[in-house]
Amino acid sequence: MAKASFRLQKFLRRTQFLLFFLTAAYLMAGSLLLLQRTRLVIQQGSRGTPANQALPVPDEMTRVGIIDPRTLQGPRPGARLLVGMDALQEPALDQRHSPHWLVSRNAELRQLRRRWFHRSTGEQEPLQTAGLKAMKHTTEHKGTYMGCFTHDSRERTLKGAVFYDLRKMTVAHCQEACAERAYSYAGLAYGAECYCGNTLPAAAAKPEECNSECKGERGSVCGGVNRLSVYGVGELRAGAGRRRNVIYRGCFRAPENLTDTFPASLIQPNLTVEMCSEFCSKKEFPLAVIRGQECHCGYPTGRFPLRDGADGLRCSGARNASGAAEGRHCLVYQTPVQDTRCTDRKFLTTKSKVFVALSSFPGAGNTWARHLIEHATGYYTGSYYFDGALYNKGFKGEKDHWRSRRTICVKTHESGKTDIEMFDSAILLIRNPYKSLMAEFNRKYAGHLGYATDRNWKSKEWPDFVNSYASWWASHVLEWLKYGKHLLIVHYEELKQSLIPKLKEMVEFLNVTVTEDRLLCVENNRDGNFKRSGAKQKNFEPFTQEMKDLINRYILTVDEALRGRNFSGLPREYVPR
Repeated sequence: MAKASFRLQKFLRRTQFLLFFLTAAYLMAGSLLLLQRTRLVIQQGSRGTPANQALPVPDEMTRVGIIDPRTLQGPRPGARLLVGMDALQEPALDQRHSPHWLVSRNAELRQLRRRWFHRSTGEQEPLQTAGLKAMKHTTEHKGTYMGCFTHDSRERTLKGAVFYDLRKMTVAHCQEACAERAYSYAGLAYGAECYCGNTLPAAAAKPEECNSECKGERGSVCGGVNRLSVYGVGELRAGAGRRRNVIYRGCFRAPENLTDTFPASLIQPNLTVEMCSEFCSKKEFPLAVIRGQECHCGYPTGRFPLRDGADGLRCSGARNASGAAEGRHCLVYQTPVQDTRCTDRKFLTTKSKVFVALSSFPGAGNTWARHLIEHATGYYTGSYYFDGALYNKGFKGEKDHWRSRRTICVKTHESGKTDIEMFDSAILLIRNPYKSLMAEFNRKYAGHLGYATDRNWKSKEWPDFVNSYASWWASHVLEWLKYGKHLLIVHYEELKQSLIPKLKEMVEFLNVTVTEDRLLCVENNRDGNFKRSGAKQKNFEPFTQEMKDLINRYILTVDEALRGRNFSGLPREYVPR
């Protein structure tokens, strides 16, 4: 009896200990969940901060007039409030030309600004289009389904235009894109990739092997693994305005032997631009070259680089093919066909020994520079952040870990000492702060391709934005000049004006050898998928005189710092008049 009682007591003690342990674990889990939810609510609350709410600024930053917007997270002890333009501070005269006034940032502030940027890049789409996300694409397939075919990414059967949408790809989207580019066939693979061409693939596959669902349309098939779902788009092409996709490139001196320079030719009486463009599009060439009754198709090459245009008067009737001079000059048009000599990209096969940053202030053209670098080198670029909108459009390095060293360089907007010193070298991209501020403001309120509304520009958000971001533009350059180990300075405006020479410098800096034809292909595809269409004109000046005074002081500071490091100063258009 005593033995049974002892066993019962022992069992109860063990049960009591077990219940105590389970209770403690339950309470700990509940506490962690509560803390996580509280943090999420705080972050969501910070996103919804009204435009007229004052933003705190750390005292040590305001004393010298440098305010990093990545530190503007929430109330902090000892911070004073930033109210309107009254807080536009001037750097002290004895400190204005000395970069040491940026050293005071501590690790906590850098962590806060990193969280701010991750949160801002997570907002991938403008508010105006947020309501469209849940809409299902209901457009019927208008083209004729040709069947399932084999697909080799290295030796593509549809060799025309190619683009990705890893989130919203539909059959209709691919069909329309190929039709607008004057192709006859549209092929889809992996549920998210679209290929265009004028020649039907030769090797057919079993219908059931095309089994990947379209990323943007449930129930529709978009190819499969190494398989293409191919559609004819002749019906769509008939309704597409092909003429509007033909771009006049100019009047150029003709090469000595047109037949040797261009792979395809046509002689046609009463030749028109439409006839020549249609002929070259069917042959899948991006250039249509007209000289009298001759039509030639091809690519920009070393023999015909399209760099030095001639006086338009040398091509009589430059907009009319029948009036082109039958002599030393020719008319050149860009067809809707994409130049695909430089569209193949991949990850590095071995880890890079040199860790290279592509650093810039937001709005300075980093995405465009990545497009140029990827197409010039044939390798993906990485990113310190993850921007789903960029990944969905084909920047596959976005999802790769930024320290994997499988990409040719890594995008970053960070500028802390630790963030800079982890890189072995860097391409530092600098853009006119006036243009950068406007570009980033547009991106913040309307996405990568949109424009902020007049209401946004005239609100209190704009002066607060300029007040904080202008200082960030200056501090970003100055800190990279101070802590960067091996720098290549690239000015956005010079890259835009002299693309091939500047891109050569960047490629050589990355220790990659490329051909002249590949660089010419990049020039032919220079805009990429993230260029805002045109410049939306505003009927008012967004920068007040007070804003200009502030920005101009930062321009002078950065210009002097560049010259002090034996770099060329800022382009003349930056410097205030």
